[in-house]
Amino acid sequence: MTQCAQGGLAPQIRQLFVHILVHCKVTDLKQLWLSHWRSMVDDILLTRRAMSKDLNLLLNDKQLQFYALAGSERRIFFVYGSEGCGKTYLWKTLISKLRSQGDIVLPVASSGIAATLLPGGRTAHSRFKILIILDDFSVCSIGQNSDIAELIKQTKLIIWDEAPMQHRYAFECLDRSLKDIMRSVDYARGEMPFGGITVVLGGDFRQILPVIPLGDRSDIVGACITRSRLWYLCHIFLLSKNMRLKEGESSQEIEDLRNFAKWVLQIGDGQVMPPESDGRTYDEYDIQIPAQFCDLDKPNTIDTMISTTYPDFTQNCQNPGYLSERSILTPTNQTVGHLNAQIVDMVQGDSFSYYSVDTADEFGGTESDLNSAFPIEYLNSFCMPGMPNHELKLKVGVVVMLM
Repeated sequence: MTQCAQGGLAPQIRQLFVHILVHCKVTDLKQLWLSHWRSMVDDILLTRRAMSKDLNLLLNDKQLQFYALAGSERRIFFVYGSEGCGKTYLWKTLISKLRSQGDIVLPVASSGIAATLLPGGRTAHSRFKILIILDDFSVCSIGQNSDIAELIKQTKLIIWDEAPMQHRYAFECLDRSLKDIMRSVDYARGEMPFGGITVVLGGDFRQILPVIPLGDRSDIVGACITRSRLWYLCHIFLLSKNMRLKEGESSQEIEDLRNFAKWVLQIGDGQVMPPESDGRTYDEYDIQIPAQFCDLDKPNTIDTMISTTYPDFTQNCQNPGYLSERSILTPTNQTVGHLNAQIVDMVQGDSFSYYSVDTADEFGGTESDLNSAFPIEYLNSFCMPGMPNHELKLKVGVVVMLM
């Protein structure tokens, strides 16, 4: 530790300290800490100063207003903002501030992808042991004397990102469980929403709502948190300033981005009307795309879409920066597979096919039953949700994303 402190940075010294605790047999941990703690905290003051400086420069007025309020009151908040309004940055700022004061913050999200964006983030089901099948009387699988219950009793703030995509039963389930746990700390807190713990919910109702298999519009709306009794206790904060619009290289480009973002929000709010009558019948969800967003000189084909989205693809197909700045969004996995196949064909080199395991266990029926079963080739042609396709075609240099 002394040798490392002579030329190592504070994060490196802390990493070595943890490595020693985990892998070595230290007879006196307290003495080890007292002898070297100063070298491990040299950067904390500088980090706090930088955090305070960044807080004044990056948070806008609405974010600062919510930041000052969320960490001091036992209430339920809902931060409503479209993509790019800085919700994730606000979560990270709140988490860093409270944890630097020694407070416990539990950041969760409705999906695993969103949870990875939060420091120490977990899915809500994983963190709070929420059941998969819920009803009006469900409670979390948390014992009163469990470690997670002791953690909850000391928690000051819970942040739940992507809340609109979760069924309202999940929030009501957590509310009942937290009331029961916090009643052992203070009986009065057993009557408070979420046991008196400050809860911050966030998301955008224009994006994914709760998925109800074979459900209609009324079923989906009825499953939203807005139909929960907890919604009427929420204090709503609206983030309207898109923090990503400053990335344009010129004033004209910034203005174009602002107009495009405004148009997208109008679609989400249902303010864009169907096209004017021209002899054809339009559905209530049909919209007219402005001419500036279309290229009427080129044919409307998949090849044109690929070449427009990925210009000079063969020269840049192995450039991470080039690939990370563009994407094609599709509504179904079948379309994804079709587009991927066409784009992979554009990459130079030989194609290699990789297949899923299709070996069956020993068949327990008769030979006639086996002959009447579906052939393996037919089963391999299925493309089921949540399962990869049977055949994966790759080339050297093709990007593979593992999730």
